[in-house]
Amino acid sequence: MLRLIGKTGKTLLIAATLLAASCSPSADMPAPKRTEFSIGWSIYAGWMPWPYAQQAGIVKKWADKYGIKINVVQVNDYVESVNQYTAGKFDGVTVANMDALTIPAAGGKDTSAIIVGDYSNGNDGVLLKGGNTVAALKGQSVYLVELSVSHYLLARALNSNGMSLTDVRTINTSDADIVGAFASRDAKAAVAWNPQLSVMSGQAGATQVFSSADIPGEILDLLVVDTATLKANPDLGKALAGIWYETVGLMMRDDAQGKEARAAMAKLAGTTPDVFDAQLKTTRLYIDAKEAVAATSAPTLITTMTKVRDFSFSKGLFQGATSADAVGMAFPGGVTLGDPARVTLRFDESFMKLAADGKL
Repeated sequence: MLRLIGKTGKTLLIAATLLAASCSPSADMPAPKRTEFSIGWSIYAGWMPWPYAQQAGIVKKWADKYGIKINVVQVNDYVESVNQYTAGKFDGVTVANMDALTIPAAGGKDTSAIIVGDYSNGNDGVLLKGGNTVAALKGQSVYLVELSVSHYLLARALNSNGMSLTDVRTINTSDADIVGAFASRDAKAAVAWNPQLSVMSGQAGATQVFSSADIPGEILDLLVVDTATLKANPDLGKALAGIWYETVGLMMRDDAQGKEARAAMAKLAGTTPDVFDAQLKTTRLYIDAKEAVAATSAPTLITTMTKVRDFSFSKGLFQGATSADAVGMAFPGGVTLGDPARVTLRFDESFMKLAADGKL
């Protein structure tokens, strides 16, 4: 699951996001009415419906319905896709909840999460050689992408077992290098996401001692869109919701068409249908729009985002902030977490609700 932000370049990234935010319209300023938009994505099981929808003509179908054009653009590096969105190259991007908060929102870019697509239900895991409990992590060096959802998962694993991050030493390792790093004889512990996690789990002596399935609903995968752009062009949100629910409905069908769609997504992800199907089993997709609306409107989302923002603040990801409340978040029903005057991350269920009500 390619979702991260490492320490390297964090200061430059925050500065860049603040500059981008200062040079772009805020949610309260009118953005231009447009007819062409770009959405960035990167490889992850829960996001493969987007490139498949483009390949299958579903993107064009819904864009044509609203008289617009939508370009679905792959970026090989996940964090770069989020950076490009933050800098204004994309109108929207596929992103995890923590990274939506710590990159664009913390940088001042007003962002709306319009589709809560899934949550990791085992796609992220903590691995240990020579032990089979979280307690056995004490004193270990743990390889992971620091300040990422892997770091968050490790903190939750330790906290749930009466421990803290001070009980381990983390070694910052890129997602590109972590499989090789864990293969080293000296490496005893690591945290990773799929597809790397599945490869590492097969290494000799490796045992998964904790996973995102132990904290269901906390590692969310979203489609976010620039709030000002969305306000000026609501048909973009309608088209994106239509694309998403038609595509996930098709891919999860238990017939030849569903199997064909999943096989095509596997190919787009550079893997086999069997491996892709296995990753889908640990991805809790919100196929039903009504269920997605309910999950987005539930009080548990506020609880989850409180945990995420508190962890992010503790790790210095709200640079210069004196409180975790510095970055405001808005939820359905008018509920706000943090500074209501500085809301830059909004969970907007309205387009999912249109899909649920058959009004797209």
